[in-house]
Amino acid sequence: MHSVPIIETERLVLRPYRRDDFTAYAALFADSEVTRFVGGVPYTREQSWTRFLRQVGMWHYFGFGFFAIQDRTTGAFLGEAGFHDVHRLITPSLEGTMETGWALSPKAHGQGLATEAVSAALEWADRQFPQVRKTCIIDVGNRASVRVAEKQGFKEFWRTSYHGTYVIMFERQRTLAGATARKAPMPAHLET
Repeated sequence: MHSVPIIETERLVLRPYRRDDFTAYAALFADSEVTRFVGGVPYTREQSWTRFLRQVGMWHYFGFGFFAIQDRTTGAFLGEAGFHDVHRLITPSLEGTMETGWALSPKAHGQGLATEAVSAALEWADRQFPQVRKTCIIDVGNRASVRVAEKQGFKEFWRTSYHGTYVIMFERQRTLAGATARKAPMPAHLET
């Protein structure tokens, strides 16, 4: 079993999930503002439990996963950030990459906390897994997350549909030197 590091930033602690985080975790993913761009529908408690266990279990098999984000001052659970390889049915495939993701409570929005958390997680990942490609997918309408990704050096490389939603695929490191990606066509009403 890989140990999950604890990363401290100016305002946050990124740490392993604890079983007692689940109530706050389920509330996070039951919030329609949080899930608006993550599947579009609030999660049931059962769906949240499955996601929670997946985030914890990723560390066991890959040596990376998601961190619980905790407010450094109050100790409050604010959300999650980290990496997974979820074998999405998406083209082009992201399998074998460290797909970067984050979700924060609406009370934490607009304060730069997502940028702070993702930056800290990526610094760790770049040290531990320097050769592994870092990717993310973001709903075309989620401008706040697009800004977070761009601040971390993610560049758009493709647009596609995933579960009926148009998404932008980003990467931080190309696996082939000099490779260029083509942007897939997007219906005019969905252009950003």
